[in-house]
Amino acid sequence: MSRRSNATFMSTPAERALGGLIRDSHERCLAQGLTRIARADAAAQESLDPAAARERSRRLLALVAPAMEMLSRQTAGTHTLLVLADARGTVLQCEGDVPALARGAEAGLVPGAPWAEPARGTNAIGTALVAERPVLVHADEHFMHACHGLSGAAAPVFDLRQNLLGVLCLYGDRHVRQEHAAGLLDVAARMAENLACAEHGADRVRLHFHARPEFIGTLLEGIVAVGLDGRLLGANRSALEQLGLSGMALRNQTLPALFGVGISALAEQVRAALALPMTLRLRDGRPLHVSVRMDWATLAALTRPEAPAAAAGGESGAAALPWTPAGLCALQTGDVQIEAVVQKVRRVVNRDIPLLILGETGTGKELLARAVHLESRRAAQAFVAVNCASIPEALIEAELFGYEEGAFTGARRKGASGRIAQAHGGTLFLDEIGDMPLPLQARLLRVLQERRVMPLGGGKALEVDIAVIGATHRNLRGMIQRGEFREDLYYRLNGLVLRLPPLRERSDLALVAQRILAHECPRGAPRISAEVMSLFERCHWPGNVRQLANVLRAAAVMAAGEPQITREHLADDFLDEFQAQPARPAPLPGASATPFALADASTAAAAPEAGGALLRPALSAPAACDHAGGCEPSAPAGAMTMHEQEIRLIEAALAAAGGNISAASKRLGISRNTIYRKLRWNTPASGIH
Repeated sequence: MSRRSNATFMSTPAERALGGLIRDSHERCLAQGLTRIARADAAAQESLDPAAARERSRRLLALVAPAMEMLSRQTAGTHTLLVLADARGTVLQCEGDVPALARGAEAGLVPGAPWAEPARGTNAIGTALVAERPVLVHADEHFMHACHGLSGAAAPVFDLRQNLLGVLCLYGDRHVRQEHAAGLLDVAARMAENLACAEHGADRVRLHFHARPEFIGTLLEGIVAVGLDGRLLGANRSALEQLGLSGMALRNQTLPALFGVGISALAEQVRAALALPMTLRLRDGRPLHVSVRMDWATLAALTRPEAPAAAAGGESGAAALPWTPAGLCALQTGDVQIEAVVQKVRRVVNRDIPLLILGETGTGKELLARAVHLESRRAAQAFVAVNCASIPEALIEAELFGYEEGAFTGARRKGASGRIAQAHGGTLFLDEIGDMPLPLQARLLRVLQERRVMPLGGGKALEVDIAVIGATHRNLRGMIQRGEFREDLYYRLNGLVLRLPPLRERSDLALVAQRILAHECPRGAPRISAEVMSLFERCHWPGNVRQLANVLRAAAVMAAGEPQITREHLADDFLDEFQAQPARPAPLPGASATPFALADASTAAAAPEAGGALLRPALSAPAACDHAGGCEPSAPAGAMTMHEQEIRLIEAALAAAGGNISAASKRLGISRNTIYRKLRWNTPASGIH
């Protein structure tokens, strides 16, 4: 095929796009100060030790070996040079007949030579690495004159997490365009990628699938790797294309959320005498035919009696782990307050109503946000979590909104997409939104209003379609009064407020502890002794579920091989903290006093209706409360249970308020519904009408 001009080459939309890619590459070369008249052997003179480069890329060489063999046979007798380069652009291997090897050597295509764009300008290898897509670079489309005698095509190779491993390339004489090589290289790259996905250990399951069952086992099949906990670990390109997901979005999914099935069901399928492909349906109703692959060690781990509860992949609420939910059902553990939150969420899911989650540190705000995402129509897209408190103030703007190349000193060469743009089509979770700097709150408000984001240094806004969930442990209303948080942003985020109770106020402590142990000890969790459980029930848990998980993780290690966790297995610092925590006193009979103090002023105001969840034992005994809700410590009294103290407190507040429910609820800092519920459970003769 004769050489055509660039104008002719860009005659179709696809070719015009490729032409733009070539122009962009030339502009990068000029910006880097490259010269077009570099010597042909310059790359060879800068060569690295080929043996060292190959040793560094042993995995890549093993993965592409079958593909290289196929390409060698397909191109035999065509005077074409087959080249493999690593992710840095270093040539690892060159194969071909004598004329092809000689032509390559003249241009500097030899093992160890650097062919990234900064070294050799626009070329098939270097430009494919930058674009992360197949490219065709012909004759004078190369930036350097020394390469104008070549025509090259290249295709990148990715692993199951879509990390770039290297590039396969075919180079020929400029008189023959390598258009025919593009299809061959795509097939070869997919061969290598499927082999990468087939690599698995004892804790990995593979799903091989396609919409047409006869395509399973071909290069067009999708392959997804799944962990024993039901998390999706990665996939090949065909899987991402069929599912319509990016690699990041897929890794934010779980098996039940995406495919509607748990791992235990996959194990049963493998154990079947005639293991035909399963038919599963995606959330949009599309059927997929799935063949399940796992080794015997994995199958044994999934089918033994003491297999982890998580192996069910969230098939039921009891089987799901607290921090790896398959949806809202995994949060339903019998606690009344959590159940109320779940029911509220179910009423508004998919209604485009922003959620604001309030609660103390460690209560599971991100867990709830992920569960909401998995219940929504956006579950197949990305869940992007941003902790506004953990990102330095100088970087949070670039992190959220992204930036273009050269936007600031130290910016990446190609720029970076922001977290908001990454959440396009999915859910953006803004954790600790109260810690966002005030100037950025205005920009965030504009994005939420216009659904468009402008990267730093960019001139074109990007359309974004996102669901927004905010979370904080701070008192946002108090921050608004102090001028620390924008009131307009507060009302933009505050579509529905969800308040999570602290662990000390939940009735499902035992179940939560059991699930944590099941996660930490997948091959058989020890029991919790009655003494330890009694201690847990009396603990204040300032760190909530996160603290409980840390305590049980250490205890499980100390109790390895023993049937139950006893007090001796608990960490000394936890026991010291428990001993030092204030006693739980009871109010004096008939006194208008409260044995509780608010955990802290900001948290109390942030969640005034958390069903008593923000009440905690006072540092001393009963405290007399004034009309503003402030409390002064009073004299200690005899011990009572937490429930008895709550009832006595509520009754005393009602008496002081003359039976006025609203006044008593404001004085206690809890909702009227909480007063009704607690007194109704305590006695029918409560005097409440």
